Amino acid sequence: MTEQPPDRVAGYERRFNTLFAEYFDTLGTTLDAPSFSRFTPDCVELLRDLSLRGGKRMRVVLLHEAARLVTDEPVAGLDAAALSVELLQTHGLVHDDLIDDSATRRGGPTTYYAFREKFPRHPRAALALTVLAGDLALALSLRVLLQARLPVELRQAMVEVQTRAAADTFVGQIVDLERDFTAAPDDGILHTVADHKSARYSVLAPLRLGLLAAGARPDAHEPELSRYARLVGICGQMRDDYLDLFGDAAAMGKPTGTDLREGRHTYTVVRLLSAVSGPERTFVEQALGDPACTPETVAEIRAIAERAGVADRMRADMRRHAEQAREVAAHWRPRWREDAVAFFERLPRWSVERTA
Repeated sequence: MTEQPPDRVAGYERRFNTLFAEYFDTLGTTLDAPSFSRFTPDCVELLRDLSLRGGKRMRVVLLHEAARLVTDEPVAGLDAAALSVELLQTHGLVHDDLIDDSATRRGGPTTYYAFREKFPRHPRAALALTVLAGDLALALSLRVLLQARLPVELRQAMVEVQTRAAADTFVGQIVDLERDFTAAPDDGILHTVADHKSARYSVLAPLRLGLLAAGARPDAHEPELSRYARLVGICGQMRDDYLDLFGDAAAMGKPTGTDLREGRHTYTVVRLLSAVSGPERTFVEQALGDPACTPETVAEIRAIAERAGVADRMRADMRRHAEQAREVAAHWRPRWREDAVAFFERLPRWSVERTA
């Protein structure tokens, strides 16, 4: 493989961002909204703003590389599938930010806070419009597949993949909230939450869609695809949890310490609580779930965690799961194309070593 993952990712990102912008440019003409409605264009514009604001487009990368496992020829259907996976991601971001009461995302206001600013005296309307904007993104993610110029069987199979991914994600969001009612969730619970909440729609669904578009049958390889997706999803969730305490807020476009303030039992928080005792544990427990927890307190907890070896343990855990994912991908030889297999081998380690 002549291109390293960052180079390949950047190429897909540039091309898809143009495609996504073109999609939103024409979306207003395809929605059957009443001419008098002002709120519908507002919802569409906020979805556009959030969707185009940033992100590495890793789902798009996985989709294209999955097709390249089968062929290096152009594959019809990948653009529609890419739009679908990113619209589903937009849906997830809108609802996640509402659930978390997050003010910023990717360096700008969240959809919820944009509506709150627009309707300061109508908080219920702001809440409702946020939910509906997220729901609209979900519906659009399925509609773009149904309207694709593809064989009926392929369209139906792709819609089934995305519908299943969405349902799995909603279950994941439910158990993610439920996890925080568990005093000390173990890694089994944390891994299951990561699998349902992110791996199945962010990794497994793009893999399935790319293979389907290229004419392969993903069901024939379901166990290994699911295992790869689960491991990569765990890596990604660990990385997100790690960055929430140890990351650079400016690089991420959002503040650190959010999980502490919300009392979330993430990989980092669980490992921190198991690694400290006495006054330090009391200090962490007092901050956990305190929405008024200051940046200075977060910085002190970060220092406590670093002294306790939590940062080192998190990095080691991420690399271990990345290596396991690499081993799964390595077994895809000689069934699939060498350079695409090599990409999937290298991707997990690279993805956990990114800093933003």
